[in-house]
Amino acid sequence: MGTTTQITLHQSRTIEQLVKGVATSDGAGVNLTRVLSGKLQQRLDPFLMLDAFGSDNPDDYIAGFPDHPHRGFETVTYMLAGRMRHRDSAGHEGLLDDGGVQWMTAGRGVIHSEIPEQEDGVMEGFQLWINLPAQRKMAEPWYKDYSSASIPEYSSAENVTVRVISGSSNGVDGVITREVTEPLYIDIHIPAGAEFSTAIAASHNAFIYVYRGALTVGDTQVESRYMGILSNTPEADGVTLKASEDTRVILLAAKPLNEPIVQYGPFVMNTQEEIHQALDDFRNGRFA
Repeated sequence: MGTTTQITLHQSRTIEQLVKGVATSDGAGVNLTRVLSGKLQQRLDPFLMLDAFGSDNPDDYIAGFPDHPHRGFETVTYMLAGRMRHRDSAGHEGLLDDGGVQWMTAGRGVIHSEIPEQEDGVMEGFQLWINLPAQRKMAEPWYKDYSSASIPEYSSAENVTVRVISGSSNGVDGVITREVTEPLYIDIHIPAGAEFSTAIAASHNAFIYVYRGALTVGDTQVESRYMGILSNTPEADGVTLKASEDTRVILLAAKPLNEPIVQYGPFVMNTQEEIHQALDDFRNGRFA
């Protein structure tokens, strides 16, 4: 457990909008909930997408995500339960399992697969897409797995447990930092009746996603499987969450890029011309 410096907020952000995820499928038929999609990309810049997946029915996940390309952004896969094998065209391979995180920078282009290494049991987690700044979109692909044991954790005086994947919360730093987008990604386990606060930079867009239980932010209740977009109130220096029952929630925040977003499926660039080039490079085998 990390050493914490518990902050006292002057003012908490509030909930600007509640969003219910949409059931869909992706890959070779994996059932999932799309929480953040294209309609919210400008509002939640630099976040592009958030998918939540979770099932104990192998038919919902067993086919996985066979070879598919990416260019221009980063993917962050957080596995709450289950085992997923990653392989990509840049020569990276790794096994993601319970509590682990996979962070991949697609950069100028990579083709990868994510295939379950289990035939039964629960598979649950999240995949997040974070945009890359224009000057980094054609960077070399990069990839790293982080085991559950390597993710920093801390507990508050109210027995709230916090896992810090990226950024910093109450003096505990995560395993990943990014200079331009400065993402904060934490998984928070709040006992019934407890309260939790953490700082969020005023410059950052932020949201929460409740995946167990329910909580309140100010006067607004956020139920399970709902995203709460946090207001960009200049005077607010963070957020306070109060759990009405045992609750698990992820909190994400990052500094917006304020650059054009042009997306075509798995390619996210700044101009239509760059999208055409991505398609040409992919079709002609010029990805890593």
